[in-house]
Amino acid sequence: MDLSAAVTATTATLRRRPADLLPFYLLGTAVPVISRLGVFAALAGIYIHLEVTGRLAAARDALGGVEPPPETQDPEALQAWAEGLAPAFEPLLTPTVGTLFSAGVLVTVVLAVLTYAVVSAGQLSAVVAGLRDERGLVGGIAGARSRWVTFLGLYVAELLLWIGVVALGSVAVGAAFLANPFLGAAVAVGALLAGFVALVLVRILFAFAPVAVVVDDAGVVAAVEGAGGFVRSNPVDAAAYLVVAIGALVGVASVASAVAFLGGGAVVALASAVVVAPALDLLKTVLYGAYRGTVDPVSPPEVGLRAQFVGGLRRGWRELGGFVRSTPAHHALALATAVGFGAVGWLAVEPFVGAVPTSIEGRIAGQIPPVAALTYFGNNWGVAIATAFSGVGLGLPALSSLAFNGVALGATAALEENLLALVAFVVPHGIFEIPALVVSGALGVHLGVVSWRTFRGRASRERFADALETAFWVTVGLGILLAVAAVIEGFVSPYYWEPFL
Repeated sequence: MDLSAAVTATTATLRRRPADLLPFYLLGTAVPVISRLGVFAALAGIYIHLEVTGRLAAARDALGGVEPPPETQDPEALQAWAEGLAPAFEPLLTPTVGTLFSAGVLVTVVLAVLTYAVVSAGQLSAVVAGLRDERGLVGGIAGARSRWVTFLGLYVAELLLWIGVVALGSVAVGAAFLANPFLGAAVAVGALLAGFVALVLVRILFAFAPVAVVVDDAGVVAAVEGAGGFVRSNPVDAAAYLVVAIGALVGVASVASAVAFLGGGAVVALASAVVVAPALDLLKTVLYGAYRGTVDPVSPPEVGLRAQFVGGLRRGWRELGGFVRSTPAHHALALATAVGFGAVGWLAVEPFVGAVPTSIEGRIAGQIPPVAALTYFGNNWGVAIATAFSGVGLGLPALSSLAFNGVALGATAALEENLLALVAFVVPHGIFEIPALVVSGALGVHLGVVSWRTFRGRASRERFADALETAFWVTVGLGILLAVAAVIEGFVSPYYWEPFL
């Protein structure tokens, strides 16, 4: 299959089966939310340690005697005030705190690597199932469970090869320089060129090796051999894919840079995760599958793109309403978590009130309404999606995301200089935004319950797939709600109250 036909098949599959593929790519955005549980657990342990040992109380007392920051822009005065804060925090820096924090970071890194391997296995398994006219989400769930170790082995193997190539080149250059500086310079140039070619070949090989794992149902060694056979037999297709992939990454980076001043960075990042990433996975799978003769790309949908988009928005809105009505207990738990940890945040920063003030008027001063609206929409929808799909990790990451945001909002409110102005700012858009974030947390709890039941064998993979598809459509509905909130937050919330307060 030539590249043009592969691109056509990729587009057709992505358009025909969006809700059967994209949930696994939305799940990819939740990897940071799942992995940061390690740091959150460490911070909780640090808080308990400092509270039990009385060090936190000592810090509170010390902060109580600190004067508010000087109302001046003089750098020396601000530096002197900041240096006066240092003694208050010295009791908090203990070996136990350092150990707990280091352990939390290590757990977070391990969780991130393992979760990425599981999600990647699910993504490509869903792609292959979709190309075989099977249900992608069911295939993705099966692949995530059975192939994640193999994917992890591929990542380790590629990392070791990169390290080996760099180390070999470094040793060769070092030995040549020891023998003769001129020889060393010549060897350095040759090693640089040879190393670049070697690393490009490694990347091409391991771009297709994960596809070989799924298409051929192979292990690490067999997958690498299969990818090598494809590259040798189809060097033009392999090189073309690499060019397309690099072009897509450069294009995304360029667009992100171009719209950064318009506040569209978060929107571009989200589009990259749920459009560019699945498109590239589909493209290389179509190419490799055609080489193996084991995939049969689907035909494009008959409905037009505009009609499909409008229909998707309508379905997302319906699914959002249906989910809210059918899961009152999940929403009660999500709301209690957000409110409860909001109170925790309020109380936790009590020693800092007056010493570390915040100002909503200062934060919104000079903002450009359309830029602000686009920024708010991208950030909030990204948070909602990540919170919802992180619930696959047995619900805990979704609740931790609600807790984190609750603490942040509670702390910000407690430190606010003009609380009435903050309330006036939040109310117009908050009546849309806050419920949307609570719904995302409830959706995460729902996915956590279904994933646990599936793990225990009490629910089928089809039931889990149904839950993931519902989550996809609900997050579409949340996008509509958050778009309305973003417009209000950018164009109305910062200004309507100024004549009255």
